[in-house]
Amino acid sequence: MTTRILVIGAGFAGMWSALGAVRLLEQQGRNDVEVALVAPEPFLHIRPRLYEEHPEGLKAPLQDLFNTAGIRFIAGRVQTIDVVAQEVSIQAGDASAPTTLLSYDRLVLAAGSQLFCPAIPGLREHSFNIDQIDAAVRLEAHLRSLAAQPASQQRNTVVVAGAGFTGLELATQLPARLAAIFGAAPECRVMLIERDNEVGPELGAAPRPTIIEALTAQGISWKVGAGVTEVNEHGVMLENGEWIAANTVIWTAGARASALTEQIPAQRDEYGRLQVERSLKVTGVEAVFATGDCARAATDDEGHCTMMSCQHAMFLGRSAGYNVVADLLGLDPLAYSQPKYVTCLALGPSNAVYSEGWGRQVKLTGSSAARLKQQINTEWIYPPQGSRSDILAAAAPQQDIPDVITE
Repeated sequence: MTTRILVIGAGFAGMWSALGAVRLLEQQGRNDVEVALVAPEPFLHIRPRLYEEHPEGLKAPLQDLFNTAGIRFIAGRVQTIDVVAQEVSIQAGDASAPTTLLSYDRLVLAAGSQLFCPAIPGLREHSFNIDQIDAAVRLEAHLRSLAAQPASQQRNTVVVAGAGFTGLELATQLPARLAAIFGAAPECRVMLIERDNEVGPELGAAPRPTIIEALTAQGISWKVGAGVTEVNEHGVMLENGEWIAANTVIWTAGARASALTEQIPAQRDEYGRLQVERSLKVTGVEAVFATGDCARAATDDEGHCTMMSCQHAMFLGRSAGYNVVADLLGLDPLAYSQPKYVTCLALGPSNAVYSEGWGRQVKLTGSSAARLKQQINTEWIYPPQGSRSDILAAAAPQQDIPDVITE
């Protein structure tokens, strides 16, 4: 019977988990353990870039990478996880397709997260989002169709619900995109709605002046302290009773871990993430590790925990890959640690703000930060390339974020 490490998910955490597992198995001279990864398709969706134009091209092929590394790719979606029998059911194709069972000796749950859509009347029917590629493509088609609609303030108004990281990056891209679509048409209005009392609440106070300056310079308005209570085809209603007429409402407010986490009998946080040990093993569950957006992990000894972000997912994945093999082979685990925390927020086509530490000390702004953001988006987060040895070397755990030379 095959000894198998099964990784669920081909996102940043899943890809790096599988590579990290192969790396340690090779170092231990073990060729009798299969590393398998199950996902709908062998592509890494570059989700952090979906605020950009032309989202249909924002995915990187993985099949050649998996072949080079010796990872078995299984096309399908996991439907059930049985932690007692140590097997999962996988469905390939649509909902009518049959399911197959696959056993595992160790499991890495790296199924990511999805946009959280609360039970707000009309939200699902009448709003857009950029959570996945198909949703971002749908939004872009809608934006381009606006030019053919009769001119009105309602047509020219775009509401972005949620002034967090995603909402800010999208909102500050929209003025230029809308100007290209409308040409000489009347000026468009982009409006941010935030339930919190500040824009960018999770980004901290230090970057906020730079954010406010960027919003103001682009004519983007914002309303804080009142969330959305209703959405229809003509606009949104806020908690304070204010109605905003808009043909375009984009929801960016929050994410939740994959629903597969609910099948693991363990503690979860308010975002659905599984509580894990420093090894990323799910607390109280044998043979199951969680990583990426499915895991609530301590990043250091100071009480900080991982964010649901590409930055943390990549390093969580490397650590999970190492430790799932260590657990299988009886080796000492490595405690996941990622004390260096940075943020690089795009604020328009040629503007950004880069900060370091949990206190978000601003290090770069303007075009310098924008160049860094472009490097992150087009180089750092993409799959590794080169020979097999190069690829596996990149999967070593305990790496760190590259230093940035401030100007």
